[in-house]
Amino acid sequence: MTNSSDPVTAQVTLNTQWMKGDPGHLWIYAGHVEQVRGEPAAGDLVDVLTPVGRWHGRGFYNPSSKIRVRLLTVDDEPIDDSFWRRRIEQAIRLRERVVSGTNAYRLIHGESDRLPGLIVDRYDRMLVMQALAYGMDRRKERLAELLLAESGAEAVYLRNDAKSRTLEGLAVERRFLRGTGPTHVTITEGPATFVVDIERGQKTGWFCDQRENRLAAARLAAGAEVLEVFCHTGAFGIHAALAGAKSIEGIDISEDALELAKAHARLNRVEDRVTYQAADAFDEMRRLDRAGRRYDLVLLDPPAFARSKPSVPRALAGYKDVNILGIRLTRPDGFLVTSSCSHHVSEAELWGAVARAAHDARRTVRLLEQRGQAPDHPILASMPETRYLKCFILQVL
Repeated sequence: MTNSSDPVTAQVTLNTQWMKGDPGHLWIYAGHVEQVRGEPAAGDLVDVLTPVGRWHGRGFYNPSSKIRVRLLTVDDEPIDDSFWRRRIEQAIRLRERVVSGTNAYRLIHGESDRLPGLIVDRYDRMLVMQALAYGMDRRKERLAELLLAESGAEAVYLRNDAKSRTLEGLAVERRFLRGTGPTHVTITEGPATFVVDIERGQKTGWFCDQRENRLAAARLAAGAEVLEVFCHTGAFGIHAALAGAKSIEGIDISEDALELAKAHARLNRVEDRVTYQAADAFDEMRRLDRAGRRYDLVLLDPPAFARSKPSVPRALAGYKDVNILGIRLTRPDGFLVTSSCSHHVSEAELWGAVARAAHDARRTVRLLEQRGQAPDHPILASMPETRYLKCFILQVL
């Protein structure tokens, strides 16, 4: 591969409104642009200058996106194959240090790896790529070559079906970009074995970000009767069963997800202790509460309740309601593991919702662990958006 360099096609000058935000943020919004010199097309490289004309950085331009520029670097350096290789190598080195006991993990975490708009998850010998920005999408062929060369993987599958691509003016697609192979990949996660559907599963097929939280929750499961709410394909519950849980009851509204959960129970030889119910989680939890059912360990892993900042008040009401039910369903001295993947909801806001839920449920709770996303999903200090997953492990008295 030649070390070709992308040309810079324009200069973007920022306005004073930009200075009121976080100058270290990698996103330049349309409202922060004062002037564009040149005629850059979607995905072109542009140089970004501050309101007084000083160098600020270099990144991808998209005239149709609210995120007008995604910064790649704050240095005056060429964006060539050496640049991409260095960033990929750095991401791989981190995973080699922080990931163990699994062959499924996030290899590239977008902005946190200073590769904005690029997500790559590794499932054994398969890489699943999402190009969520126009600039990354235009360069996906080159990136796939480099990823295979540096990671030793054998194939790259595109999961370019995220709704956010339409905001970038990009089409949706699902296909092999390099190599081929089955679209169901067997992975290991600690003592558990799972099958990832890279073609139709949510996101890229698996939620690697909850891996460490699943293992932490399992440490409380020996001898326990467990309720797994929003269980999806059963990962939390399977780990609990393998850790010696007496029984696991899983609830999810998706029949397809529950079929995979049942397959996972059989694969891990715990099907005699695991049952699943297809139902609305709130309705089923209320029914269980009315029936007087109580559990030693309750696991709550709901989908994102807040998709935008204006939806936060309603989301917090939802988190309070689901935690009231979770707390009521937990036996005295039992444990509740509750999560939120809504990045618009802060740890403090989620904790406030849990505290109000405990008050309304007339129970006392105490925090044992405050956790987040697994370390293969690092958090960039200048971008609060990269810190999204919250997980509280509580004892209910």
